[in-house]
Amino acid sequence: MSVTTRGPLPGGEYDVTVIGAGVVGSAIARELARFPLRTALVEARDDVGDGTSKANTAILHTGFDAVPGSLESRLVREGSGLLAAYAAESGIPVEPLGALLVAWDEDQLGALPGLAAKAQRNGRHDTRIITAEEVRAREPELGPGVLGALEVPGESVICPWTTTLAYATQAVRAGVDLHLNCRVTSITSGPRPAPDDVHTPHTPHTRHALHTLHTVRGPLRTRHLVNAAGLHADRIDRLLGHADFTVTPRRGQLIVFDELARGLVRHILLPVPTALGKGVLVTPTVHGKVMLGPTAEDLDDRTATGSTAEGLALLREKGRRILPALLDEEVTAVYAGLRAATASEDYAIRAHPAQRYVTVGGIRSTGLTASMAIAAHVVELLTEGGLPLSGARDPQPVRMPNLGEAFPRPYRDAGMIAADPEYGRIVCHCERVTRGEIRDALAATIPPGSLDGLRRRTRARAGRCQGFHCGAAVRALFESEEPHR
Repeated sequence: MSVTTRGPLPGGEYDVTVIGAGVVGSAIARELARFPLRTALVEARDDVGDGTSKANTAILHTGFDAVPGSLESRLVREGSGLLAAYAAESGIPVEPLGALLVAWDEDQLGALPGLAAKAQRNGRHDTRIITAEEVRAREPELGPGVLGALEVPGESVICPWTTTLAYATQAVRAGVDLHLNCRVTSITSGPRPAPDDVHTPHTPHTRHALHTLHTVRGPLRTRHLVNAAGLHADRIDRLLGHADFTVTPRRGQLIVFDELARGLVRHILLPVPTALGKGVLVTPTVHGKVMLGPTAEDLDDRTATGSTAEGLALLREKGRRILPALLDEEVTAVYAGLRAATASEDYAIRAHPAQRYVTVGGIRSTGLTASMAIAAHVVELLTEGGLPLSGARDPQPVRMPNLGEAFPRPYRDAGMIAADPEYGRIVCHCERVTRGEIRDALAATIPPGSLDGLRRRTRARAGRCQGFHCGAAVRALFESEEPHR
């Protein structure tokens, strides 16, 4: 196993290479790690989960409103249960809050029976329409004009940062090579070199052609290829000769309110969805805050992750109707993420057996929930291209550091502090992050490549002051370990 961030890539051939170390690509690498294969996971950025996966609404969906009979519907339904169980085993914080799909006008109220029927077709038999009085009793801070709601008991919130990191950590510990800062610039396919020119440890030589990934860190050769490149999945697809879909970056801007706002809301508050997505919602986070968003803006620029005055004004307008008191609370952060939208209402997962290639495109916000089911589905598709899958074994379990407020954290754990006083020395007071947690993150299997990566692993600098008070101390700790990363 290895994690590389610079220098030339190792020689030889990989059995399988996954492009993209977001939540889906990392889940696929983890699933492949169950088999005696030489597997690589390549990522253009300096960390796993540093693209779309880091900036979403962090909801563990039930799939109640997916298109019935679609691949997305099946994989979200299967993945929800798989991820909930995996989170419990791995220490990923999940809070089962339930959701209320709130109707604010007669048209929205009239749409609820259809949404309830869709939920039934998607196997969600626990949804029900509730009256305005019950909605108000459940959520007393809601704005005026509520007419009713669809209750969806199974919806939860989860930590997306820890989920991706857990998958990738487990994959690397099981033998997967993770290559960061490894952007793919082109791909060629051709006959394999003569057998005495190559060495493939785990599988015999065959006459099949190889894919050669030309990257900014040099070439990488692989027999099977999985494209989980997110916003760039269509570009990778075209390098392999396919044009099945086009990604349109859909920007979602969000506002995060301070933990003092947490008492204002008890459920995930969903709007009646539109063709552009689920709309603007209000949801608690596992980190003890409240999130408002996202917008849905189709763009041409795949790097446009900045917030805009217009977008934030729209969110505040929507939020004032949903939960008026929220707008009086302190804002901790604003951020924006890009979703990989396509013209289709379904995932664009395609197998090309003759090329030993699988495309995993069009994975929208439900990709976090469906990630483990997508991974199992993709590995099945790889067998159509001749990938030998035998000798499966379960990877060793991982136990991730807890970032959730509903669960014990080190600064409150007398036993941890007694065993190691570093867990009692708080560095980031807004988020109550200790020196011990920062030390552990820097020494982990996949250490952070930046201060932002450290924040996703510990919450340091993610609080109300955004690092104004602790920034220098956190940076000093980070840089003290830099030569070892």
